[in-house]
Amino acid sequence: MTAPITLIAEQKGLRLDRWLADEIEEYSRSRLKALIEDENLTCNGEVMANPAHKTILGAEYVLNVPDPVAADPTPEDIPLDVVFEDEHLIVVNKPNAMAVHPAAGNWSGTLVHALLHHCAGSLSGIGGVERPGIVHRLDKDTSGLLVAAKDDKTHNGLAEQFAEHSVKRAYIAFTRSSPEPRAGRIKTRIARSDTDRKKMAVVNDPHSLSGKLAITNYSTLATYGREGGAMLGRGLAAKVECRLETGRTHQIRVHMAHIGCPLLGDPTYGRGRSQKLKELDDGRAFKDFRRQALHAYELGFRHPVTGEALHFTSDLPKDMQRLEKFLATL
Repeated sequence: MTAPITLIAEQKGLRLDRWLADEIEEYSRSRLKALIEDENLTCNGEVMANPAHKTILGAEYVLNVPDPVAADPTPEDIPLDVVFEDEHLIVVNKPNAMAVHPAAGNWSGTLVHALLHHCAGSLSGIGGVERPGIVHRLDKDTSGLLVAAKDDKTHNGLAEQFAEHSVKRAYIAFTRSSPEPRAGRIKTRIARSDTDRKKMAVVNDPHSLSGKLAITNYSTLATYGREGGAMLGRGLAAKVECRLETGRTHQIRVHMAHIGCPLLGDPTYGRGRSQKLKELDDGRAFKDFRRQALHAYELGFRHPVTGEALHFTSDLPKDMQRLEKFLATL
């Protein structure tokens, strides 16, 4: 149990959870509301369990904050590529083949398991639970930069920036065929596929309100080879930078497939589209590439506590470097 927090109300008629959120910066209003409902707040010695109660001028309020309970996943000693870390947050360079959260088929070996071990003793708790605050995700087979919070205030601050679309996120993708035009903005709605519930799909009806708005800005960085029968300048493959305005499930993978340029190696949205490249590979660079060619290479945001502008970049991992060298021979 942390030391009790004692406050004297200097105004009357303020809602308790809102007043405490203004007075105690390290806890979110939702967390304080839960603490009040769990009878952790007293007013002049009397338990207050209703967050909507109003403050009494001159009254003494004492808030007890229980130690965070242990998270369900067991911490695992998995090496992490830490790009930045302080007492509030951590930025890691996630390898491919690592899931972010435990789920069916990935009950161990996830990023959450690794963070629980790495950050042991420095997690003040997200919503009262000793766990890292994951505010955005990368698919299991997408590599690159990801930020996680260590406390409620940081978690909420990061979540607000993602909701406002103020976080800079850029990815490098290698695609089958090259986009036409070479740069553009893809704006659609994305929803669960009607035919395969494991897939996402673009909502084709322009008047439909199903799904969620998704916006991807792309720019072609390089093209490789020439697609047979296509217009002059259309490559057999391409290196594309994608910058997100929104963050929907499988957004880049769905959007690039939607414009006829599925990601190389994508088993869900690009199956069967890369046979020509396999035929051209007399080595192991492409035939042994076992995941979607997508890497989160840039991440920028404002530190929720210090206000500092943070910006990070990550080089392509070795498997994508080998892929790029192969494509350059086409």
